[in-house]
Amino acid sequence: PTSRRGLAAAATNGEEIHALGAAQDVPVQFYQLSYVDLFGVQRSKIVPAAAMKDIGGSGVGFGGFASHLDMTPADGDLIAIPDKSSFTVLPWQRDVAWLACDLELNDGPLEQAPRRVLQEVSSKITEDHGVVLKTGVECEFFLFDSTAAPVAAPGLSDPFDLQEKPCYDAHALMRRSGLVKELMTYMMEMGWGPYQADHEDANGQFEINWDFDDALVTADRHVFFKYMVRSVAEKHGYRASFMPKPFLDRTGNGCHIHMSLHDPQTEANLIKTPAGETFKTGDVYPISDIGQQFMSGVLSHAKETLAMTNPTVNSYKRLHSASTASGATWAPSSISWGNNNRTVMIRIPDAPRLEVRVADMASNPYLLPAAFGAAGYDGIAKAMEPGQPATVGNLFDPDVAKDAGLPKLPLNLGEALDEFDGAGALRGVLGADFSSAYSKLRRQHWRAYNMHMSQWELDQYMDS
Repeated sequence: PTSRRGLAAAATNGEEIHALGAAQDVPVQFYQLSYVDLFGVQRSKIVPAAAMKDIGGSGVGFGGFASHLDMTPADGDLIAIPDKSSFTVLPWQRDVAWLACDLELNDGPLEQAPRRVLQEVSSKITEDHGVVLKTGVECEFFLFDSTAAPVAAPGLSDPFDLQEKPCYDAHALMRRSGLVKELMTYMMEMGWGPYQADHEDANGQFEINWDFDDALVTADRHVFFKYMVRSVAEKHGYRASFMPKPFLDRTGNGCHIHMSLHDPQTEANLIKTPAGETFKTGDVYPISDIGQQFMSGVLSHAKETLAMTNPTVNSYKRLHSASTASGATWAPSSISWGNNNRTVMIRIPDAPRLEVRVADMASNPYLLPAAFGAAGYDGIAKAMEPGQPATVGNLFDPDVAKDAGLPKLPLNLGEALDEFDGAGALRGVLGADFSSAYSKLRRQHWRAYNMHMSQWELDQYMDS
């Protein structure tokens, strides 16, 4: 089937994608057409090069109900149209090219599709507020032993990674340097601009950072990064996991997101305070009025966005956990902002950007920036003010946060979904179709968890 974009446009898209593949040093023989569902699971089909001219324009069909989308078997084919701007050769399998797809149903866009939601939020920010949202992400992951069966406490890939404070451990990093260097080499080849990698705060945990870009570009790369890390880890005999909190006594996998607002023509960073403009709220790195308004929206809607940025049952074990052996959780549990303080929810480091530290690696790469983008949009629209920054020190200490009177984040996914369902302004920016579908499927997820019988319950109550 052909979308309403028309036969000529469809044919051109397919021919251009095919030409891109044919021009590679290793000509592309297969194309992987991919989309991400509401739960962040990547779905795809493989198309041979000989068929790409036709299928690249008309798209490939999926049964949308078979993934995490609010659809039934009675709905028509879900059509995935590849976006040629996302064309990426798999560096570990160079005869295959990957493309992110936009989803259509009945000749129109599927409004609940995560990539579509981010596109719409980004467009609203630019059209209504005259700025472009750019983002960068800090992606963390664990490396496990792939020979072990999936269990509650899988074994680490490195049996010597035993430091009580393993963060930045040079030996542990270099014992896995083959994998890390291979990933960074691929990222350099793809033009992502990777600039550092390290061993993170938990045993077996790593992080790789790359340059920021437009929100959609970063989101596409975020999707591809997770796919690449898992694929390359398997090649090395490891199992990569992005689970927020696989170990109760170790730091979890966060996904700090950095956001800035830019001029659409000059690309100048508009978060930075212009000459002559003063910052009203204390001794914090100065950001502009529009930057303060955007940040205020993120703070104001923090409880409501949590269902999207921390979307699983396990997410809340990272947010509300006890301090680990290293001395910190690295995850905020209260709503706050401040300067170069790693315990606040929104940190303003010594650069003109906002670092939101609450999200985890279970977040959907498209819905993470969409959630904060929609919140920031509302903050600008209502000229919100952020209030005073937190200046009381270590907010990982629950007593310090309590004494400061800071509002707490939801304790579990159910509470977060209650906040999301009552978020009229936020849901208005995100779109009614998406908001309804997301809440419906995540509530099913939450109910399934509540119907689960845990070992803890048996241990506690069997003889009560």
